[in-house]
Amino acid sequence: MRQTHHKLEFKEVLQALVSDGLLAAKDAQKLQQHPSSRKVAEVHPLVLIGNSRLPDARDSQKNLTLDMLTEWLAGKAGLPYYHIDPLKIDVASVCDVVSHAYATRFRILPVAVGVNEVTVATAEPFDLEWKEELERILRIRIVPVMANPLDILRYLAEFYNLARSVRHAIDLHKTLPSGITNYEQLVQLGRTGSIDANDQAIVTIVDWLLQYAFEQRASDIHIEPRRDVSHVRFRIDGVMHPVYQTPMAVMAAITSRIKLLARMDVTEKRRPQDGRIKTQSPAGDEIELRLSSMPTAFGEKLVLRIFNPDVLLKSFSELGFTDDENRTWQELIRRPHGIILVTGPTGSGKTTTLYSTLRELATPEVNVCTVEDPIEMIYPQLNQMQVQQNIGLDFASGIRTLLRQDPDIVMVGEIRDLETAEMAVQAALTGHLVFSTLHTNDAASAITRLMDLGVPAYLIRATVLGVLAQRLTRTVCPHCKQMVDASLPAWIDLIKPWRATAPARVANPVGCLECRMTGYLGRVGIYEMLTLTPELRELIVDGVDSSLLRERAIKEGQRPLRISGAYKVAAGLTTVDEIARNTPPADGG
Repeated sequence: MRQTHHKLEFKEVLQALVSDGLLAAKDAQKLQQHPSSRKVAEVHPLVLIGNSRLPDARDSQKNLTLDMLTEWLAGKAGLPYYHIDPLKIDVASVCDVVSHAYATRFRILPVAVGVNEVTVATAEPFDLEWKEELERILRIRIVPVMANPLDILRYLAEFYNLARSVRHAIDLHKTLPSGITNYEQLVQLGRTGSIDANDQAIVTIVDWLLQYAFEQRASDIHIEPRRDVSHVRFRIDGVMHPVYQTPMAVMAAITSRIKLLARMDVTEKRRPQDGRIKTQSPAGDEIELRLSSMPTAFGEKLVLRIFNPDVLLKSFSELGFTDDENRTWQELIRRPHGIILVTGPTGSGKTTTLYSTLRELATPEVNVCTVEDPIEMIYPQLNQMQVQQNIGLDFASGIRTLLRQDPDIVMVGEIRDLETAEMAVQAALTGHLVFSTLHTNDAASAITRLMDLGVPAYLIRATVLGVLAQRLTRTVCPHCKQMVDASLPAWIDLIKPWRATAPARVANPVGCLECRMTGYLGRVGIYEMLTLTPELRELIVDGVDSSLLRERAIKEGQRPLRISGAYKVAAGLTTVDEIARNTPPADGG
């Protein structure tokens, strides 16, 4: 290829691909004669070739993707290849480097701003006349990198649109919002007005934030006020990622906009509130968001938990159940009456497991009723009731109401106190199948937790059928994982004090574009099944230690959480580090 200043030409790119052995000559000739090749003036050559899904001449099982072609061209041009990950870009600072008009004219996008240099992404590695001009104007070193042309066009529009909206909001109102918004606010005498939550700029920012979270597979959005700026972070696969920073005045309007959408009291900033939003993902899928606000030293902190109804369509094997675990669970949930508990910390997937179970049980012949706080996912086949403490409708009174509704199956969102536990036991004794959750570290601890609440041991023996303890752990990205020799010391530490054979090879997280270079993509459940056998019921007496129940359950074949995780490691789904981080020791210590 010519190294002089010029734009890429379709024919020269094809010739270079053939010359380097990436593309067969016959495929290049076909593509040249294809009607789409006439659009070369409008579309980047790499986009045309990538969209054609041509086979890679080096490996017929693979196609030449746009990212693969971009990385190849970067090598040809002697430029670093750069994958644009919006989570790692400070949108506000990069958009201050050059104007939108200038960036659009040359189809370039600043992606990183340092003390002495600015990194700028381009899809035209041989047309760098703008580089010298920018260095002269900005008096700073410009480092050009090669990036996917479609990513450049997309984020060029998104980033500058977002920056423009923030700038517009600031220009409209140069002051902090009026009213008490934080405990350290300075009194601004003689100033009035605040940024309108319905201003188009604020609407644009909120819409971008939500759609962006859906696209990045975030499970939670955290909006956190600080002294001068507010931070936005996403939780993706259980790990927090910084996303954006914006001035407090703008964030106050963003918070108000989100509270309006959630039908919360916008004027109330001193006490916590809950709300919910129903919206759509970019793909058109219906999404539920649960909103929680909390007053902090610098203003209101918001957390939006994202619930995707698609999880209701997942089978138990997709959730992470093994065949044995699925068989045991199916035997439990098909019992006519009794209590089944699901335990684990917040965010461990308890709600998903319960909803998937109820979806399977909610046939036209069965009446399934739930009492929840809050209702996290709406499912048409369930009769769902929301706890409302302000009018005295708590879990206990909710169960009492449900029992008058002729239910077959009752789901209680959480057993928090003795009254709720007693009502759940009463429901089980009167012939109902009851599902509920508890916050305990393992399955055996759920039994002692009920005793701590004040439930007599004889009632636990009579009603509890079984306990499912669970965790969520990140899975190794299937696109880039490598199988490597197992590290025996790490494996021994993981399964101690169990005796188990270490696998010869385990998965190693490498990192690729699909997983944003983390090595992990998605999460899978790890489960500990405790079925109350007659022998275990005999041990349930007042003052029993959970360790005694755990030891007996293990002798009867129960697999602790960490050992269940070890089997996931052996299957190549996750890593020793992930299991060690997410599960208690196998001995329950």
